[in-house]
Amino acid sequence: MPERPAQSDRRAQSDRPAQSDRPAQSDPPAPAERSAPRERPSEDPLVHTVGRKEARKVEDRRRGRRGLAYGLGMFGVVGWSVALPTLLGIALGVWIDSRAPSPYSWTLMLMLGGLILGCFNAWYWVRREMERE
Repeated sequence: MPERPAQSDRRAQSDRPAQSDRPAQSDPPAPAERSAPRERPSEDPLVHTVGRKEARKVEDRRRGRRGLAYGLGMFGVVGWSVALPTLLGIALGVWIDSRAPSPYSWTLMLMLGGLILGCFNAWYWVRREMERE
């Protein structure tokens, strides 16, 4: 009859998992190597709609197309870049006219100066955006 291992030997063997019980250790895959999560077919129309819109946005970004929000944002930047210097010129002109009366209207001169400065500013923004494309 074969001999049984001693009690201490049995304990040492049971504490240590067998080589085949251990999970294989490997480095996690790099982000590019990870596969996209598997999509489950869903009958939910909301999931379908959101997925379709997401795919369209990803494709638009890849092609470099810009949406309505971008156009409105650029319109706002150009508008404010003209309006703000013009309004500042008017405010400064009114203040100078109230402090030091003169035969010339500082309000009109500074309004025109602010308008010209604003137009150059808008031209700069539009030119910069056109160079990006």
